[in-house]
Amino acid sequence: MPRYKYLIIHCTATKEGFEVTPKMIKEWHMGKNGRGWSRVGYSDLITLDGKLHNLHFADNANPFDDELENGEMTWGVRGINKESKHICYVGGLDSKNKAKNTLNESQAKALNIYVHHEILRHPDILIAGHNQFSPKDCPSFFVPDLLGDCFDIPEKNLFKQNPYNQSGY
Repeated sequence: MPRYKYLIIHCTATKEGFEVTPKMIKEWHMGKNGRGWSRVGYSDLITLDGKLHNLHFADNANPFDDELENGEMTWGVRGINKESKHICYVGGLDSKNKAKNTLNESQAKALNIYVHHEILRHPDILIAGHNQFSPKDCPSFFVPDLLGDCFDIPEKNLFKQNPYNQSGY
């Protein structure tokens, strides 16, 4: 089985303050009027109140092993899902639908704990934003800058390449 190589950070691309629930994410990704995917795009979701919600976990899988089982894969970034885990925070847009880091204090605290926990479980994991692999603004900031400056993430865990996004996030 493949090992986790990346932890990819996403946003819901919703306006600041607009609450998104796990049920909504599942509907957007797998629902009849959604994208029609067979599974969600994220492993976990951080809601506006800073609570962490698991969106997809395979039956009989061990959440603390180093290997990624097929049933644990989510559809977060085409081409690297077999070696990635995806975390999403609610927000990412300002009132005019422009990309903005809308992480509030509770969400930032939860994301910080989550990222450090993943590094403890997977010491060589590289942390990046969706915008480092696809031409998108998601998660509305450049992950290596935020995590390195504000979360004190070790340099060796920051994926610094930014081949797609030209907007400065």
